[in-house]
Amino acid sequence: MELGAYGVIAVAVIVGVAAFSKKLGIAAPIILVVVGVGLSYLPGVPDIEVPHEIILDGLLPPILYAAAISVPVMDFRRNLAPIASLSVVLVIVTAFATGFLLFTLLPDLDFAAAVALGAIISPPDAVAATSIGRRLGLPPRLLTVLEGEGLVNDATALVLLRSAVAAAAGALASPWAGVADFLYAVVVAVLIGLAAGFVTVFVRSKLNDSVLDTALSLAVPFVAFMPAEALGASGVLAVVVAGLYTGHASPTRFSPQSRISDRINWRTIQFLLENGVFLLIGLEIRTLVEDVDPSVLGVGESVAIGLVATLALMVVRYLWIGPLVYGLRRREERNEKRTYRALLALYYYRTHPVNTVWQARTRNRLERDYERRRADLEQQRQERIDWRGGIVLGWSGMRGVVTLAAAQSLPDSTPYRPQLILIAFTVAVASIVVQGGTLPWLIRLLKVEGVDAAEDRRELAALLEDISGAGLEALDDIESEAAGALPIDPDVIERARQSSFLRTEAAWERARSRRSSPERPHQQYRDLRLAVVAAERERLLALRAQGSYSSRVLSEAQALLDLEETRLARPATGH
Repeated sequence: MELGAYGVIAVAVIVGVAAFSKKLGIAAPIILVVVGVGLSYLPGVPDIEVPHEIILDGLLPPILYAAAISVPVMDFRRNLAPIASLSVVLVIVTAFATGFLLFTLLPDLDFAAAVALGAIISPPDAVAATSIGRRLGLPPRLLTVLEGEGLVNDATALVLLRSAVAAAAGALASPWAGVADFLYAVVVAVLIGLAAGFVTVFVRSKLNDSVLDTALSLAVPFVAFMPAEALGASGVLAVVVAGLYTGHASPTRFSPQSRISDRINWRTIQFLLENGVFLLIGLEIRTLVEDVDPSVLGVGESVAIGLVATLALMVVRYLWIGPLVYGLRRREERNEKRTYRALLALYYYRTHPVNTVWQARTRNRLERDYERRRADLEQQRQERIDWRGGIVLGWSGMRGVVTLAAAQSLPDSTPYRPQLILIAFTVAVASIVVQGGTLPWLIRLLKVEGVDAAEDRRELAALLEDISGAGLEALDDIESEAAGALPIDPDVIERARQSSFLRTEAAWERARSRRSSPERPHQQYRDLRLAVVAAERERLLALRAQGSYSSRVLSEAQALLDLEETRLARPATGH
């Protein structure tokens, strides 16, 4: 009973803080940490210490999966170099650098255990950073890099933590054994993640029941996580790979209803779990403080070391970000040369006749390669990460979920264990509050500009025109094929044609016109249809009150009205 009451209170706090944070302009994770600390010291609040297995094995997989399915694979591929640099190489460098610092500050701590703590505090959690960035309009490429880093760096840190703990216990024969263990964990995790994603997508694509599909969707993170962990690989990375594969395959393998359901369900799960973990960070502070033995190392000294470690993390990150931003500029120059070489290779096939099947396939392959390279280069030019973006990227290195759980997974025999956990939590809280709290100010100070809404409207209109052209061609083909068989009523064909035409014209209206909505013809059409739907809904509710129709028929009619109203709703970018 008490557990259920605590759960209800936690959900109420999370929802209330999330709603309140929007008015304050402060990211919800920051407020939740502060609220959690305050609640932990209220009279009657019990000591809270959540076993690390609950978070690492129970909460982390769905959190990462929910984030992974929403990351476009194309964007992830385009930014693979900076993502890999930040989430793999920088995590390892940071773990050893901060480990050496802790090794010098704590005399009874051996180097392997110090590196273990360095691995715990090295991976940033991008939840707070991306939530702030989206609200303030950070460039999409910066958000992609932050999201990609947050997805992969947890796997790097946890594998490194496992190797460091094994080394501290004398279970590793040599440093090369640690490298081999790391490579094994990564390769096997990628294979298992791809297999889990392929199998679950195939099974879900055969289900016609949305309830069954949703139930299976909730199991996917654990389908990838458990086999990888059982084989000694990175379950976290397997979950990320399965999520990326599922999100990429979703448009071609799932029904629209499944995609809508997935999007709503996983956004809700992600919201509750992510914010719940930040609330836990604050709630556990009091228990951590009480566990510290002052005769070994006091609370004040532990917190001070945590603040020094936080400063060291910032310094190491910025020392890495500077060359990274410069390298991205050089990489863009190399990509420009490669794109030009791809065009030269294609030029031969464009100017000479294609006589064989092999030549035709080669030309098609070169065409695809050139178009992909050109699109990648254009995106890099439009969303270039300059020195201002580098500053924001460096300041976004806040710690969170993994730091919370991994710190508590340290063996009981580790020297300074309670103090090390408090140091890790100090790093997490300080980075969330200080860096997260000042990130909006930094973004405004640097005048980092995000998405151009007008350009997005023009791009959307062009895309709708493009896909509508394909749809109208298909309609013409259907009309010509049906002419000799079963004729189709011309009015029906015209209605189908006008649906695509009106949608495209309405998009171009929003892109070209800055007039108020009532002056746009297609907006007038939308408003009229919405008025009709509202009247129909009012009549439906009256009939439901009368009981004139069966509930199943009323529910079906309600669903049709909901679908129509959703289709007619104004696009957020257009107003």
